Amino acid sequence: MRKKIVAGNWKMNKNLQEGLALAKELDAALGGKSVNCDVVLGTPFIHLAGVASAVDTTKVGVAAQNCADKASGAYTGEVSAEMVASTGAKYVILGHSERRAYYHETPEILKEKVLLALANNLTPIFCIGEVLAEREAEKHFDVVKSQIEASLFDLSKEDFSKIVLAYEPVWAIGTGKTATSAQAQEMHAFIRKTLVEKYGEEVADNTSILYGGSCNASNAKELFSNPDVDGGLIGGASLGVDKFMPIIEAF
Repeated sequence: MRKKIVAGNWKMNKNLQEGLALAKELDAALGGKSVNCDVVLGTPFIHLAGVASAVDTTKVGVAAQNCADKASGAYTGEVSAEMVASTGAKYVILGHSERRAYYHETPEILKEKVLLALANNLTPIFCIGEVLAEREAEKHFDVVKSQIEASLFDLSKEDFSKIVLAYEPVWAIGTGKTATSAQAQEMHAFIRKTLVEKYGEEVADNTSILYGGSCNASNAKELFSNPDVDGGLIGGASLGVDKFMPIIEAF
């Protein structure tokens, strides 16, 4: 059975004190509950070690939002996968649309990041998705397939099975637009079919595919009811326990 996952992505929000307070508040909210999914917090680098120490890591996984495409060396300002792992984080978000757009991360760069994450026993949450112009030109399937192929399809079956995918319709991030439940299911089913063609039914069936486009308390239940939607990569709604908990409880 593939894992159901609700992952928060704080992006560049919350100073250290605010982040630790939010993590502790979420940890307390989860303390007395039995939830039907894995919960992950994707925090800025400076929060990782503190959050990993502040939460019950059997209930809350910790994710970096990025890592370097080099193992170590003279790369001022970069944070390696080994450094991320040393904080107690177990996940790393890679290939987010904002990193691709603003920091020009190419498929080749992302391929290196994935390899380094896996080498350091981190689970990559690998993001894929099309912008509005690509959706309107009906190129969305081609774009998503090429993003997967270019960065991930050199992996062995064993290594690919350690990847979590997150589909982000870029046109639905922070815009208030949301892909319909049917659109989300259509793309997730296409992604799974693409995985079947490369790695076979077993790997495809066991790969968690998260939805990452303006998922919130009001639409989470409908989105998560789709057979190929295994959870969410949540942006703004992960910045408050009152908004994040209903999404977790949607499973």
